[in-house]
Amino acid sequence: MDDSLTEPPNSQTTQPLDLSPTSMDDSQTKPATTEVTHSAMDESEPEVTTTENTEPPSETETLNSNQPSPEELMAKGVAPVKKEFLRPPPTSRCVTSDDRDENGKSESKSKSSGVVVEKKSKRQLKRERHEKLKSALNLCPAIARTGDISSCNYGDKCRFSHDLEAYKTQRPADLEGECPFIYAQKPCPYGVTCRFYGTHKDVLNDNLDALKEDSEVNMLKKDVQKLLWKNKMKFPKSNVALKQLGVEGRGHTRVKDSEEEESIAPKVSNGSHCSEDKGCEKHDSANTQDPSAVLPEEPLTDGILGVDDKRPLKKSKSGDDERDSSNDLNNGSSVSGEGLVKDSTEDKPPSTNNCLPPETDASLKLLPRERKLIDFRGKLYLAPLTTVGNLPFRRVCKDFGADVTCGEMAMCTNLLEGQASEWALLRRHKSEDLFGVQICGAYPDTVARAVELIDQECSLDFIDINMGCPIDLVVNKGAGSALLTKPLRMKNVIQAACASAERPITVKVRTGYVEGRNRADSLISQIYEWGASAVTIHGRSRQQRYSKAADWDYINTCVSKAPGTFQVLGNGDVFSYTDWNKHFSDCPELSSCMIARGALVKPWLFTEIKEQRHWDISSGERLDILRDYVRFGLEHWGSDSKGVETTRFFLLQWLSYTFRYIPVGLLDVIPQKINWRPPSYYGRNDLETLMASESAADWIRISEMLLGKVPPDFKFAPKHKSNAYDSIENG
Repeated sequence: MDDSLTEPPNSQTTQPLDLSPTSMDDSQTKPATTEVTHSAMDESEPEVTTTENTEPPSETETLNSNQPSPEELMAKGVAPVKKEFLRPPPTSRCVTSDDRDENGKSESKSKSSGVVVEKKSKRQLKRERHEKLKSALNLCPAIARTGDISSCNYGDKCRFSHDLEAYKTQRPADLEGECPFIYAQKPCPYGVTCRFYGTHKDVLNDNLDALKEDSEVNMLKKDVQKLLWKNKMKFPKSNVALKQLGVEGRGHTRVKDSEEEESIAPKVSNGSHCSEDKGCEKHDSANTQDPSAVLPEEPLTDGILGVDDKRPLKKSKSGDDERDSSNDLNNGSSVSGEGLVKDSTEDKPPSTNNCLPPETDASLKLLPRERKLIDFRGKLYLAPLTTVGNLPFRRVCKDFGADVTCGEMAMCTNLLEGQASEWALLRRHKSEDLFGVQICGAYPDTVARAVELIDQECSLDFIDINMGCPIDLVVNKGAGSALLTKPLRMKNVIQAACASAERPITVKVRTGYVEGRNRADSLISQIYEWGASAVTIHGRSRQQRYSKAADWDYINTCVSKAPGTFQVLGNGDVFSYTDWNKHFSDCPELSSCMIARGALVKPWLFTEIKEQRHWDISSGERLDILRDYVRFGLEHWGSDSKGVETTRFFLLQWLSYTFRYIPVGLLDVIPQKINWRPPSYYGRNDLETLMASESAADWIRISEMLLGKVPPDFKFAPKHKSNAYDSIENG
């Protein structure tokens, strides 16, 4: 699918598009081709005026006369939409989300590309932020919750405004609807700054954390954050495990893979070789080279490509490394006093089957595979999805029947630095009864300490390590898919993580790094031996990104090579219950399928699989889903102005996927395939037509139906590039 943002010049149907609340009506939609068990929109909800599509424009008749057959369209990757719903293809033109007039409609003129943007110094930007905070519209949160000016503990030193009366005179108008906290039967923590203040009851609560404790967990504690900021957090389990693996020195004593050359770099905080935000020059240059150069020519007979598993580990140096280890005691991010390396000659190769600390009684401890495992067999698993797979979206999927949910991918380095924004990715809602978090890191020391910290501080059921992320920013730091080219480091990461946590560790990989050189099948048995409880295989290579179809034949080959008790999950292109059934009929040993983009396009996919039907969902029901998401978002991000715009941003990110859904009643052949390109078509009513638009301006119009008008300076562009294909690496 093409992710470019374009808008047709004539996006109207045969009648002008009218989305006012009094003109919406779904009553004249065509009958569904399949039974719909969910109720349609309530009469009190907004309705859309139905457009008669039985008399399309004359130019559409011309188009239909030359329409290829459904088989020819599917062979070209085009969705076979019924002829009576087709319309002429639009003329492509670029549209930005801020190309809008005062009525909210997109402007016809594109902005000039020669606009010079004024550059501001850091001091000027800081001064502007300070002035903005001191404005009357930035009321102190404590005063907003209680309505009492004396409730702020900072007094005159507070960076927010304390002028309550000035705020009331300038506050934006309330939005339509009810405060989400009232719907959740909780007092609103935002007080007078809530955009639904008019619906509030006379109940105030000045403890925001207490309000969220009953619904969300895994908040970053302030004392833990301060320890991470000061590098005083202790990691006893991971330090012992890293010592046994011979990689306890913070980047200095890592084991080198036979194909990679790593130079000793200055150590940084929390056990990482280089910051995954900034990186280091030598490491970046080593990873930006041609990926084929780091791959071995021929696989070895032991099943691990290019790495001799019996090669002795690199010894620790007795000079500078010992001094570094002693200094690490001050910040708590290295081994304890009992675990210091006394002599390099005393290091022994670690056992691959037991990563227990030497001072503990092995008979009293459980091996990694003997711990309580998660049974993924037959469960509907919502994949961790960057940006869009947030907590409100997971709540929507739980309502439709998802059994397993997983948080967005979090970077280990950022977690160890105590970044609140990264820890927010680990939050869990009380409705998520089987929940895991996904982390990503490049080195055993970083991953092990992050795993130990998460295992200690968070409520979860499993921890997933991402070894398949194809994003350049991640791969260039040696994480994600880059680990597929370094099996020995991959081994150390998994073993160190399994020894540092009590909860199960799972792994997600791709078929390989370069297309045509799959290697996941040769690593399945090793991943099991290293201690992982399950592995998920995405049926594409890193180079392939999300283009072309997922290779399920190769996934089935990997399943056949897995040990009998090892759970292997497949991932890629599950978009209907028939896809789900086919994968299990082709490979009964498959544990489950991870559902990713299919859930983004139609979150009711979980209901379709459980009820074994194609749901011809109406546009009104789809709007209700978006309305639920907005309510969950306001409850999660806040109902004040900032929370409303944050919710709008993530809603728009989600709408950049949902427009790809083609209603069942409009297709000549069902079910829809995820790689079909939707042609330009009319919906069965104006709302359905609007939801099918690929224009960012139309997505903003949908958001305004739920969250009010956007601010004057609002801009939006989707972050994802789901069909990206690395042209450089592909030649």
